Amino acid sequence: MRAYLQITGALFGLIAVVHVLRLIRHWPIQLAEYSVPLWASWVGLIVAGALSIWAVRLLRATDRAVPSN
Repeated sequence: MRAYLQITGALFGLIAVVHVLRLIRHWPIQLAEYSVPLWASWVGLIVAGALSIWAVRLLRATDRAVPSN
């Protein structure tokens, strides 16, 4: 469980950083003939950031719950 939380927390954190970079640099995204608007990165940033924070909090909670010998 610990490795899963570390990996997902890092991946969602990285995705959130890419969304921030897209918002700052105004990178265009084109899917077939559809241009993805910048506001979609705000949604992606909030979702990915929330999932990353959630994973980190769960990781910290499991660290406190497991007694160390």
